[in-house]
Amino acid sequence: MILFHASKIIVENPDIYHSRRRVDFGKGFYTTPIYEQAFSLCQRYLKMGLEAYITTYTFDEVALEKCNVQKFETYSEQWLEFVLSCRKNLDKSDYDIVIGGVANDKVFDTVELFFSGLINKEEALKRLKYAKPNLQICFRNQSVIEKYLVYKESKKL
Repeated sequence: MILFHASKIIVENPDIYHSRRRVDFGKGFYTTPIYEQAFSLCQRYLKMGLEAYITTYTFDEVALEKCNVQKFETYSEQWLEFVLSCRKNLDKSDYDIVIGGVANDKVFDTVELFFSGLINKEEALKRLKYAKPNLQICFRNQSVIEKYLVYKESKKL
């Protein structure tokens, strides 16, 4: 599988150590199989006057069978609770890889309304049902990155 990473630098040797903790799936190295999604993320860097790169990797999907993987097929109650747990830095799971939708601007607004208690879980899930699907793959184990993710190239936008 081909995966992409959007960044303001070239990332030939990805690692989990430079990641923030309070993000969708916790501390890890984030990628997507959707080029347009990586391209869209790079636009933020360009708007700030920074350089932007899309780095391409090959991913050995054998890892999905050999590693501890959590995959969210949809924006579900389980996804919502997991994202909230990670964003509060309360996640204690030991997943090597987490796969699921991104809490982008529209999704993030719904998550924040729920997080703040302004809407209930049912309303949040109802709103998330209409969100445009996207996909992120978060590598949360450095040895998994080193074994299954291989740098291919970087392109400056």
